[in-house]
Amino acid sequence: MPMVPAMFDEIKISITAVSCLMAISCAPILEKQTQDDQRSVTKLQGNRADQISWASHCKKWDEWDKAGPAYKIYGNSYYVGTCGISAILITGDNGHILIDGATETGADIILSNIRTLGFNPKDIKTILHSHEHHDHVGGFAKLQAATGANIIASKAARYTLETGKISTKDPQFGTHDDMQPVNVSSIIAHEHVITTDARKIIAIETPGHSPGALSWAWQECENGQCLSLVYADSLSPISNDTYKFSDHPNYVKNYHKGLAYLSQLQCDILLTPHPSASHMIDRIKQDKNLLNNSDCTQYTEALSTRLNKRIQEEKNRK
Repeated sequence: MPMVPAMFDEIKISITAVSCLMAISCAPILEKQTQDDQRSVTKLQGNRADQISWASHCKKWDEWDKAGPAYKIYGNSYYVGTCGISAILITGDNGHILIDGATETGADIILSNIRTLGFNPKDIKTILHSHEHHDHVGGFAKLQAATGANIIASKAARYTLETGKISTKDPQFGTHDDMQPVNVSSIIAHEHVITTDARKIIAIETPGHSPGALSWAWQECENGQCLSLVYADSLSPISNDTYKFSDHPNYVKNYHKGLAYLSQLQCDILLTPHPSASHMIDRIKQDKNLLNNSDCTQYTEALSTRLNKRIQEEKNRK
């Protein structure tokens, strides 16, 4: 069963600012395969050398602005971020997509990594985000200027991206630096799809770590083998000193909803905005080539436990 069904009803959305090479539509939930239908995922030796180079150069929870080598993840998807902050390049004949932009300093590393791979940054047509904090989108202004790309954002993240200031509704309000504002070309909602070439990249609303956080799911094929990739947002229950998740039941409800959705995805390769949040270095060094189709379940279960523990601690202090 492919991660993205070959056929599904598309709801067309008029977005005049988005490149004509890309379209946005709606998609149904992407459920993981049953145990009987699980594919046998082979080791992908062709991607090993560059992955090992990155894992050897970088360390766990590394510095945000430390340069690290780019590497091929699978198919037409590449890691172009720093040692401490992820950025994912999804390439296509009709234009590329970049997910996340690191800090303002990190943006220069991303551009350098893209060029080192042999791609032209000006071929990036769309920039997407995970969560709207300066360590992941602080480089957007520099990247937008260098590429001319359209930035597509969630409704809740738009304010932060266009003003450069963290929303007062963000649990981490007051703890992050301001950023250079950018122009948001259009808004994307839950289960809407960005299509470029034959690839469909699905937006998943996963508020929690920030109000406007998005996760992304897509499929890549290589040598006749197709795998499901998920770029899952951080989703850790971190806040400033005064915020209490227990005082925001609707926010917590949507938090859990996003976690539950991610846990149901087919997830052969899990990627995260902070590489160490999903043990990317360990997974590469353990000769797994980032492959583990139970990673999304383990990732979301651990985060759900952390959230529930945080809420219980808040209640105990009242």
